[in-house]
Amino acid sequence: MTQGPDQNQKPQREWGKLSPAISSPTADSLLSARRKESIVPTEAPAPGAETPWTSSMPAVASHRADALEEPGHAAEQETTAALPAETSTAEASTTGGSDPAPQPLAASVTTAEEANVRAEARETAVEDRPRWLAARMALIALAVPLLTLLTAVRLIATHGFLWAEYHRPGFPADSYGFDTQERLRLGSYGLDYILNFAPHTYLSEIETGGATAFLASEVEHMTDVKRVMLIALTAGALLFIAALFASRSLRARAPGAIRKSLFTGSWLTLGVLVVLLVIGLLGWEPLFTAFHQLFFPQGNWQFRMSDTLIRLYPPQFWVDAALAIATLTLLFSLVLVMLTWPTQARKQRALARRAQRQDLQRKLSQ
Repeated sequence: MTQGPDQNQKPQREWGKLSPAISSPTADSLLSARRKESIVPTEAPAPGAETPWTSSMPAVASHRADALEEPGHAAEQETTAALPAETSTAEASTTGGSDPAPQPLAASVTTAEEANVRAEARETAVEDRPRWLAARMALIALAVPLLTLLTAVRLIATHGFLWAEYHRPGFPADSYGFDTQERLRLGSYGLDYILNFAPHTYLSEIETGGATAFLASEVEHMTDVKRVMLIALTAGALLFIAALFASRSLRARAPGAIRKSLFTGSWLTLGVLVVLLVIGLLGWEPLFTAFHQLFFPQGNWQFRMSDTLIRLYPPQFWVDAALAIATLTLLFSLVLVMLTWPTQARKQRALARRAQRQDLQRKLSQ
């Protein structure tokens, strides 16, 4: 059968009116791929099941039959009906309308990471008891008396305590001519020297009344005091850091362990303090001598009453300093005892946290 010229040119005119994206090479290739996907099944059909192209065969056959009866009109309808459908498919593919393909590799990696996290959490909960628990508790308990004593010493080694001593009623005056202001000036130099990193010239170059204030032996002894003071404060700082590191994770994994350690340490501090007070009351001089022989074995700590150090820091000064340090240590220890006393409420909170940890441990170990 033959077709008229209008019937042959009408599908071509309809094709030219479509979107330019359809006539591009990329769109043509996409259309070809879509046609292949719509015709060739991606999976083998099950026995007896209908596939999309087999189920549409009767409609295609009837459409072809109609086309044989009305060739011009059928061809026009087939062309104009098929092209818009293909156009929407091409536009959807070029604009990203279709869903992206799944990424099985990324999903497997994410699943593996989640599994590792769950495994680590399970191991942490199952192995609930911290390592070296007894040693860590002992370290915290032993750190309490040392840190409490060092804190009290550092609070006494201040200009405020020095000023209060020189101005308090009953403090012995200097029989060799230093007034309160000169005492405070020279005493402040000595206090600053044992706490800073200045060289020995910091004291040796100080003058009073036109002469050198401190003898070479006095400067040497103050240098030894400086060394002992700095070593003690540095050791205290390191001990504090070690105690903090030892207490790490104990509150969650060993409920009540930190409180028990601090409670034991506070009572240990009180015990040491009572012993030292008894020894001091029985004989202050033997205690003072033993202290200096322990920390200054070279024996350069004995001076005459006319030397500057004795005039600035007489024996009464050291008695008052020792009493002040003991008082502060006692107050700190009593406060710590009250804060860590094993009351019923604190015990119940510790038992509740322990039961919660054991329940989590039991669930994760299943």
